[in-house]
Amino acid sequence: MKEQLRVSNPPPKPLMIWDGECHFCRRWIERWREITAGEVEYAPFQEVAERFPEIPREQFQHSVVYIDKTGHVFVAAEAVYQSLRCRRSQKWLWWSYRHIPGFAAISEFGYRLIARHRGFASATTRLLWGGNVRPPTYFWAHRWFLRALGLVYLIAFVSLWIQIDGLVGANGILPISDQLSLARGEIGFKAVWILPTLCWFNSSNTFLHCLCGSGVLLSLLLICRIAPAISLSVLFVFYLSLSIAGQAFLGFQWDILLLETGFLAIFFAPWQLWPRSATAAAGSVSPVAMFLLKFLLFKLMFMSGVVKLTSGDTVWGWIDHSFHWSALTALDYHYWTQPLPTVFAWFADKHPEWFKKFSVAFCLVVEIIVPFFIWAPRRPRLIAAGLLIFLQLAIAITGNYCFFNLLTIALCLLLIDDASWRAVATVAGRGSKDNVRIAAVNDRGYNYAPLAALIVTLPLNLWLCYTSLKPEAEWPKPLLMLYARIEPFRILNGYGLFRVMTKERPEIQVEGSADGIDWISYEFKWKPGDVNRAPRWCAPHQPRLDWQMWFAALGGRRQEAWFENFMVRLLQNQPAVTRLLARNPFPDKPPKYVRAILFKYQFTTSEERRATGAWWKRREIGEFFPEATLRR
Repeated sequence: MKEQLRVSNPPPKPLMIWDGECHFCRRWIERWREITAGEVEYAPFQEVAERFPEIPREQFQHSVVYIDKTGHVFVAAEAVYQSLRCRRSQKWLWWSYRHIPGFAAISEFGYRLIARHRGFASATTRLLWGGNVRPPTYFWAHRWFLRALGLVYLIAFVSLWIQIDGLVGANGILPISDQLSLARGEIGFKAVWILPTLCWFNSSNTFLHCLCGSGVLLSLLLICRIAPAISLSVLFVFYLSLSIAGQAFLGFQWDILLLETGFLAIFFAPWQLWPRSATAAAGSVSPVAMFLLKFLLFKLMFMSGVVKLTSGDTVWGWIDHSFHWSALTALDYHYWTQPLPTVFAWFADKHPEWFKKFSVAFCLVVEIIVPFFIWAPRRPRLIAAGLLIFLQLAIAITGNYCFFNLLTIALCLLLIDDASWRAVATVAGRGSKDNVRIAAVNDRGYNYAPLAALIVTLPLNLWLCYTSLKPEAEWPKPLLMLYARIEPFRILNGYGLFRVMTKERPEIQVEGSADGIDWISYEFKWKPGDVNRAPRWCAPHQPRLDWQMWFAALGGRRQEAWFENFMVRLLQNQPAVTRLLARNPFPDKPPKYVRAILFKYQFTTSEERRATGAWWKRREIGEFFPEATLRR
């Protein structure tokens, strides 16, 4: 074994010596200086080489040299790893260098390769990082992500509050008290674990309003940065309770995305009543919590893209056995078959075919490939953030997906580091001093709670991503058992909007009659009805009955058990339910009969729109719900 070199006059503090004439070294030494946070001194060999005559000058020219307080000398990759031992989060690198076979050899080979091509390495560094390669800090992202999440919670609670009576109240379509009584009668005490909701204690309309109102108050506290971690914890419990109580009306992917994001954000938020200090707030950020939220964004986008290709629906694009790529025709249908299109969807539907195919390909690239750049250096990461945000804005313009797009954009904020915002502020003429003070405390926020969450959830999340690639894969029994325990709390979920594209648009027209001869239509607030009424914009509010009507038309009334209850409430003229509609044609006396007719809708062409003024065209295709009346 080769004897390690020592110097006779060791420095009082560990010293890293580098080539002061190397542009590549100069950039990366700044990064190392921040990582080691004052534990290591740095000096160019042109200034200090004479102090250590035991070290050949050629060695200084070929690699960095690290001298510890005992005088031991380390060079090249070993010197780099040795300098990082002072940071707890980086010690694994030194351990790997010492104990993992092949790790040291690969590290030294990589170091020599870069050292011999410093010019290329410097150009690559500038291309990927720009002029600043120091470890990124996320004070701005930390502050505004939590505020954006508070805004999303506020929207979700307010939107649900104005509908809750008609959906699941005592006289609503699916009363939660009935659901809980049925669950308790069938499965006993286990129902509390399967349906974790505070409504077990009280399921009255008053309690439902208290949950919504308290959610609004806590959301405002989170926006104002008052007790953020406590607010997030209670917000999660309240929204989970309402999601369970909402049954079919709160089973959308953005509802579970909000719960999963809100749960992980608890580990991301500072546990302080009022985090006034910028450094205190940023210093409480765990890097593990940041990783968990970024991985959620990765999982959301990656799964949403991959399931489109693995579903077998050729409109998204499919590679057959002869490696022929099928036509990308999803947008030939999407704009007019999506649940609640906006008026801009009508215009987007008139785009030329080549542009629609390009848009589908762009969507798949952004959803499948771009998420990997979440983990890339600054410039690719910022480009990824821009593309992801652009896709969400494009989706939001043409479709009413309530708070889904806003929540996804909030997650994208975590990809934008302080240096990037400081550059924007400099261009705008506004400086920011937040970043200067944060790097030194950023590592102190590490704690074990997010690490425990990572250990439990990462294997399940990886398997969920794998199942999006291999839908037929069987779950390993240990993972399946763990997932079954977690699943009721909706803190770990799979995603995949529009796995299979709907190619027709059936719409239900509900009608009532006082005599069984003359029928009058009930008009909904947001879903298509009158063909001359332009598609409306309701996001970020979600009219949950209108959304469920879309699913009912596709699945049939036998698959939507709530629809018969809805018709009963119309026969009873229940105000809580009729308030969910745009117009009740029987304001004074309930109808004697109700029925539902099924139509097929499609956007009009530009020529048809100019000739008739209609936005939609439709044709009747049959009965959806037969004529019915209440028994005496």
